[in-house]
Amino acid sequence: MANGKKYAFHLLPCGLIYPHTTNVLGNGTVINMVNLFEELEPLTADGLEWEGRLLISDRAHLLFESHKAIDGYQEDARGAANIGTTKKGIGPAYTSKAIRNGIRVGMLKHWDEFERQLRELYAFQESQYPGIELDVEAEVDRYKKFAEVVNPWIIDGVHYMNQAYADGKRIITEGANAAMLDIDYGTYPFVTSSATTSGGICTGLGLSPDKVDCALGVIKAYTTRVGWGPFPTELTDDTCGGMVPRGAPGTEIGRHLQEVGFEIGVTTGRKRRCGWLDVPVIQYGHMVNGYQSINLTKLDVLDDLDEVKIGVAYKLNGTRLLPGQMPSTLIDLEQVEVEYETMPGWKESIEQCKSFDDLPSNAQAYVKRIEELCDVPVSWIGTGPAREQMVENF
Repeated sequence: MANGKKYAFHLLPCGLIYPHTTNVLGNGTVINMVNLFEELEPLTADGLEWEGRLLISDRAHLLFESHKAIDGYQEDARGAANIGTTKKGIGPAYTSKAIRNGIRVGMLKHWDEFERQLRELYAFQESQYPGIELDVEAEVDRYKKFAEVVNPWIIDGVHYMNQAYADGKRIITEGANAAMLDIDYGTYPFVTSSATTSGGICTGLGLSPDKVDCALGVIKAYTTRVGWGPFPTELTDDTCGGMVPRGAPGTEIGRHLQEVGFEIGVTTGRKRRCGWLDVPVIQYGHMVNGYQSINLTKLDVLDDLDEVKIGVAYKLNGTRLLPGQMPSTLIDLEQVEVEYETMPGWKESIEQCKSFDDLPSNAQAYVKRIEELCDVPVSWIGTGPAREQMVENF
């Protein structure tokens, strides 16, 4: 939320809200031009000047309508065993990239070759999925128009980012998904198709590792998940889109977290499953990402609870796992037992708090316990939905 208005970004960098910033979609992204222009429309309607501040790496890959059709087909074919994808075509687009028949943004500057490659891609996809109707002519016409508009936005993203670094510019990178959705380190196969950990900064922008000097972990004061997959601290049942048995202890709290926290997926519109804060996940994320600090968001969602719990450790087959250990298989993750600590709630609104000292003592204790368990300082605390509702804790 910015200037009293909520913006739902999927492709656009959130920095586009700030007029002093230049925003780059890096080579690690997959870009659906239809969706990109749909996201830009509200900004234009609100009078937000974005033109000239949005750039696209020539090495980023394009996501076409055919990828969306394939994604939906594959997800529906899985039936009850579906992964819970957004059906936006992301997985199939990365598949095209991996099998080397994808098309990069830079090819839009070479229209004849772009059109040839697009027709070849559609022909290949039709041969692999004969039951799906694909309209290559409509896609050719659509991208012919896009090319005319976006050509000035296309840059050599790798050189641009490294030159910005050499010029001493401040570079902030924005991750699109949580660490547990990383293709390598997440709860496979309930993951996305790209690197969502801090290593993705290097592979997704072309910056060498020595140029990344700070990784910040953005973590809710409770844990959520969209789609299926094991969720050890979950409190939501099937009436809330969750997997906990209906009426089980704590499900009323799961519903409370979901409703008060407005936990609805931006891309899918699905309800997010909610549960107590899962410290083993944070410890694992810290180990992989190397957080210098944590931004703890949505602490205010816990305001009305009599008590709050923290999942502090996992046990697997009777053995307590060490901090940073995370089961690699769904079978093991489904079998973990969670050890909890219970702390008293604060039972008052924190929305008007401007400093850490303004927070109720029980809220302060909750934050401090998170710092102790994760061995990372919590430097920012979200006390409401607006950007200015952020307590600094340095």
